[in-house]
Amino acid sequence: MHDVEIGQDIIERVLARRGRVHLFESIDPAKTAFVVVDMQNTFVEPGAPAEVPVARDVVPAINELADELRKRGVRVIWVNHQNAGAPGATDWEGFFTHIVGDPEKVDAMLENMAEGGHGTLLWKDLDVDSGDLRVTKNRYSAFTSGASRLERVLRSLGIENLILAGTKTNVCVESTGRDAMALDFKVVMVSDACAASSDREHLGTLETFLQQFGDVMTKVEVLEIVGRKAN
Repeated sequence: MHDVEIGQDIIERVLARRGRVHLFESIDPAKTAFVVVDMQNTFVEPGAPAEVPVARDVVPAINELADELRKRGVRVIWVNHQNAGAPGATDWEGFFTHIVGDPEKVDAMLENMAEGGHGTLLWKDLDVDSGDLRVTKNRYSAFTSGASRLERVLRSLGIENLILAGTKTNVCVESTGRDAMALDFKVVMVSDACAASSDREHLGTLETFLQQFGDVMTKVEVLEIVGRKAN
């Protein structure tokens, strides 16, 4: 688990801007989705091509949130990354050529995250309910144009609020959260249900997100406000 705390200077900056740290005093469950990003074998399984070891540590928090939020009427949506294109190929050439680079790693990731590939499957220790929804994406953000059907699903369900968890905090979770805010969703990132490759990267995203894109809360804080009657 990441051992971090948002800096007091950040808290003071947020207070100076809006007079309070947290954006939301209550969240309507009927208008809320718990969106879990990329908790799949490619990122969670030991030895996987893009392993994030801390992702295994946040599984209990994700399971607890999913279970309790379902009981309150929140929709749970699992968003997984899956390559677009023919087997062994991709339509995201720039990422694989320049960001990944190493041909052996590229080949391993393409195979692992091909449609139906082992890497696209949810990690075995996650508690998934038959009523949960599943969405695949092929870019960091599930809201990138053409990357997934997530926005259409959310709009069709009347969802206005997103509670985000998953991995990596500073890549796909952050990218999805930023774009969600730009589309006028109200977004909460759950600090102890997200995982990055290092504490520094994790904390950097939390501090930026709290200031500019949405709210950052712990699992306990989220459960305190979901379903609470607004004043």
